[in-house]
This record gives sequence, structure tokens and C-alpha cells, in this order.
Amino acid sequence: MLGERLRAVLGQSVIIENVSGAGGTIGLGRVARAAPDGYTLASGNWSTFVSNGAIYTLPYDLVRDFEPVVLLPSNSHLIAARRSLAASNLSELVSWLKANQDKVSMATAGVGTGSHFAAVLLQSLTGTKFPLVHYRGGGPALQDLLSGQVDLMTNQAAVFLPHARAGTIKVYAVLAQDRLVQAPEVPTADEAGLPGFHVSVWNGFWAPRGTPQEIIARLNAAVVNILAEPALRQRLIDLAYEIPPREQQTPAALGALQKAEIEKWWPVIRAANVKAE
Repeated sequence: MLGERLRAVLGQSVIIENVSGAGGTIGLGRVARAAPDGYTLASGNWSTFVSNGAIYTLPYDLVRDFEPVVLLPSNSHLIAARRSLAASNLSELVSWLKANQDKVSMATAGVGTGSHFAAVLLQSLTGTKFPLVHYRGGGPALQDLLSGQVDLMTNQAAVFLPHARAGTIKVYAVLAQDRLVQAPEVPTADEAGLPGFHVSVWNGFWAPRGTPQEIIARLNAAVVNILAEPALRQRLIDLAYEIPPREQQTPAALGALQKAEIEKWWPVIRAANVKAE
């Protein structure tokens, strides 16, 4: 969606290349080695610019080898359970987890995914240890949650909200500081009794280290103006994205968020001994 508008705003062709392999690390390596002229950017997220640093041996530094450009919309996780689970709220769910650690089954979309690390953080915050069921993707995991084969899972709001409204799963909380515009009836984890249980797939643009600040400023201004367009904002809201306030759409804000998330997540991931597969 941003690529479409950037073509018009910058008056340049915008080529979006999806580089697969090793959780995005190959694509980031290409950007790290690119000329710092503003023509090669990384469209990255929490996984590529935070968690990958704790589970891969990278040939580049996630902070020093890139210049943050702009913080983009995010999609927070919800925590949900099979609809037959007895717990009616998050506090009751935590009590149930503590009493049934040998029986709990929590699905993830795979080793090293956001839902995996959300499960690890849940265990850390609640002092519990229960089995994790790693699937090859979020689709199969969701299907088993819907059919009651597993007890609980976290996933992005855009995935869970339709099923919650259909009554096929129980949603307990949004794992963010603020309630969702799209689902104001869902409390935050802080409100529901588990402070600090925050898991959000946030996104951003980065440039290679050494990209001139005037180029970064021009790219930032273009994206900030695009994110202010009513039509685009509505499309993002319809997809359950959370658009950061304008004052957070700065290179400094993206850099600060990345560093804070690294400080939060790397110890959690390393303590769980998570390794890339």
C-alpha cells in the first residue's frame, strides 16, 4: 500500500522485492551491503530487527549497520483460547495455567515466530512452564485452536477478531498498552491483570548505515504524509493496524523503540534457549 503511494509522492519507481530465506536475514544482509544513497531500503519488523538478533548469528549489527527512517503501523497480538476453556478472563486463565501446567497445550506458528516468543514471555511473566506445540505456520495452528485440539495461542488482531466475533474462540486481551480502535471492548493485558504482557508486530523502514540525513528526512517526510491520507488510514484500520501518532513517526522514535525491544526480548529469548530451525 505504501509502495503505491510512494511512487507518486517521490516521483520514482518503487520496486518491492520480497527476499526470502533465514527469517529475513538474507534480505537485510543485502540492504546492509547496499550503497547508502537512499535507493535501497529495508522494510523490516520486530522479527527482522529484534528477535532475529537473539536466534541467528548475523553478519551485520542490527543497530549500528542501519539508519532508522520511519516507524510504520503495527499489529498487536491478542491472546485467545478454545471456546470451551473454563477461564472467562485473563486473570482466571493465569490461575488455570498455574494449576494445569502439565496439561496445557499452547500453539505457535513455528519456532522463532512472534507467537512462539509470546508464549515464552507468558511463561516468564506467570512463572509457569507448559508444552508448546509448534506448527508450520499460523494457519494450521489456528485450525487446531478452532477445533479445540490446543488450548490457547496468540496471534495478530487481524487474524483473531473475525473468529472472536463469530464466537468460535475466546479472546482475553490485546497485548498492547492501549485498546484497539477496531475492538474497544477487548481489554489490554495490563487492565486484565497481567502487566507487561505486550507483543506487537511493529514495522519500519531502515536505510544502510551512512545514508545522508537529508535523504532520510526526505524519505521520512514522504511516508509521514502518506500515513496522514484518510483513504490509506482507513484501509490500515480495516486491516486492524495501529497507526502510530505523528510524533512517533520519526527516525529517532523507531531507533529508540528498536533498542528498547532488544533490551526486553533478547534476555527472554536467550533464557528460553530458542534456536533458529
